[in-house]
Order: sequence, then C-alpha cells, then structure tokens
Amino acid sequence: MKFFHLLCLNFLLVVTLQAGSFTKTSGDILAVAIPLGAYATTFYMDDNEGQYQFYKSYGTTLATTGILKLAVDEERPDGDGEDSFPSGHTSSAFSGASFIHLRYGFKYAIIPYLAAAYTGYTRVETDRHYTKDVLAGAAIGVLSSWIFVDKYENVSLEPIIDKDFKGVNFIISY
Repeated sequence: MKFFHLLCLNFLLVVTLQAGSFTKTSGDILAVAIPLGAYATTFYMDDNEGQYQFYKSYGTTLATTGILKLAVDEERPDGDGEDSFPSGHTSSAFSGASFIHLRYGFKYAIIPYLAAAYTGYTRVETDRHYTKDVLAGAAIGVLSSWIFVDKYENVSLEPIIDKDFKGVNFIISY
C-alpha cells in the first residue's frame, strides 16, 4: 500500500510541476484520485460486494452529473463552455469520499472529505464553477453513495501507533 501512496504522490508532483496552476491541477488530480482510492480500497479489503456498490454509486454520480450538465446548459464563470452546472470534479470527489465513509467508517473518510472539499474550492477559485455548482456536485456524489452503499460488516481496521511500531490491526468477526 505504501508503494501505491508513493506512486500517487510522485504522479501528483510530476503533473503539478508541468502544469501552470497548482490549484487547478491539484483539483483535477483529486477528482480522479479520491474515487480511485475508494475503488482500490475494495480490492485491498477483498470486498466484492463493495466493488459492486462502488460501480452503482459512482456510475449514478457520473450519469446524473452528465445529464444535468446537458439539461441545465449553464455558462461557466470563465466563459469557457455551457456545462457549468453541476461540478463533475466535485461530484466525483465526494462520491469517492462518501463511499469510504459509508462502507468503511467515518474515521477513514476524514482526509478524503477534506480533499473533496478542497477539490470544490479549486473549481470556484479557478473560475470553472459557481459555488452552487460545487454544492450541487457534492450533493450528487454523497446522495449516490447514500442510496447504494452499505456498511462493511464483520470486518474492522484499527490503526496501531506506538513509539516503536506503526501498523493496522485487521479484525474479522465470525
């Protein structure tokens, strides 16, 4: 898992250095990285049911966002396109964060939620969306997860932090 984290961090650094705006680029990356991390977690947990729930919730998020973009036809604040409402970046990020929250627990979703909120901030800050676009995108992502995602029962992960040891306690109940 550490390798995956280092790979993502390296990718973020390389793309950011090549891009003009850290704010825009980091939002672009998080919009993909958060749901990708949520999906990867289902493999780490060997959670086939969670994978199926992810497909339904994330697919609903993408479809709803896409349909609304076509139906509402709102101009972006920077004038570049007529697909401002709702924010796809934000709906994607919040879909991943809320999947982790609802499937595996809130304590694992704190950082993804903060990153999703930052993603929404980047969309407004870079004049790609209005605040209402971001709020609608967040609501779509969260509601899609609330509809399709159930808590992962019988298994828990607990962090173990000691001065000489750091790890994760994986518990399966029968």
